[in-house]
Amino acid sequence: MEKTTPYAEMFRLDNFRALVIGAGGIGGEVAQALAAHGAEVVCADRDGSVAATTASAVNGEPLTLDVTDPEAVRQAAHDLGNVDVVVLTAAMNVRKRIVDYSLEEFERVVDLNLKGTFAVIKYFGETMMQRGTGSIIVFSSIRDQVVEPGQSAYSATKAGAVQLVKAAAAEFGAAGVRVNAVSPGVVETPLTNQIKSHPEWYQAYAAKSALGRWSVPSELTGAVVYLASSAASYVTGSNLRVDGGWTAIDGRFTPPH
Repeated sequence: MEKTTPYAEMFRLDNFRALVIGAGGIGGEVAQALAAHGAEVVCADRDGSVAATTASAVNGEPLTLDVTDPEAVRQAAHDLGNVDVVVLTAAMNVRKRIVDYSLEEFERVVDLNLKGTFAVIKYFGETMMQRGTGSIIVFSSIRDQVVEPGQSAYSATKAGAVQLVKAAAAEFGAAGVRVNAVSPGVVETPLTNQIKSHPEWYQAYAAKSALGRWSVPSELTGAVVYLASSAASYVTGSNLRVDGGWTAIDGRFTPPH
């Protein structure tokens, strides 16, 4: 039977070692939240300067890591040794309609969002299974369920990532390793500047959620802390939506009373 944690401590991550892959933007906020709850955080990014900046902010350890290189992921899992929590936020999108997509662009999106996710789950899952404990948290998106023009490859990879999470949960569960996903809605980050620069586009996205606004990165961190902690000790194979109600709503028009 799983040992219960006192309620006052169930979200604490003291003595946990966490790895955040994609340490800028949302990942930077996640690293701060994990550290604030007591975790020792390794901050990884393909851009070493981003990893170093976030690591400095949380008194953590920087790591330059490109998850599109499976051997580098395998080596990182080996070198880091005991990691209790892995959070993968790294992803990319090429916003084009299918007929305008090049195969090279499609491959780049798949390489990071799907192949990279597979490599992280595979290699870090393997080390966690050997230890008999661990939590892997993969960032997906509302696009794993609902789409719009120009989101074909991105949506396909995010849906695929959720299925990888479910398969890993089924395969790793007996060894005591949990695997879950977090699916944000629209988030205020530098990557969404293209949308923010078009007021009508920006407002249409805000109006689509039940809360009528965009989120900010800090609003995603509670979901990660929860899934990383003993508060979620019986949660695996789940996809926690932090989307302001976006995927719960059908249509943007409110009928008259």
